[in-house]
Amino acid sequence: MNDIIKNIEAAQLKSEITEFRVGDTVKVHALVKEGNRERQQIFEGVVTKRQNGGARENFTVRKISNGVGVEKTWPLHSPIVVKIEVVRHGKVRRAKLNYLRQRTGKAAKVKEVIR
Repeated sequence: MNDIIKNIEAAQLKSEITEFRVGDTVKVHALVKEGNRERQQIFEGVVTKRQNGGARENFTVRKISNGVGVEKTWPLHSPIVVKIEVVRHGKVRRAKLNYLRQRTGKAAKVKEVIR
């Protein structure tokens, strides 16, 4: 039974995924459906967490919009996520950056790593 599930999930995985980590600033190109039309919308922010693995892997991106923090979570292998661009790499020592929720302004920044 377990092998059957693994084979089904393996068929649903995307072949090309951009390498990114927690703390990186990314641009997520996501499909938005409005009525009968589809368009791409870009959501740029800091990756605060990555969860699970395989076909169930999720990632959460946080940005500040008009002074309000906005977090969105996407499945990594979803057809809604068209492309992920890494803008800059961040230097963090944690797997989940939930502490950014209480920070504002410069305190909410993540140090950049030059690679």
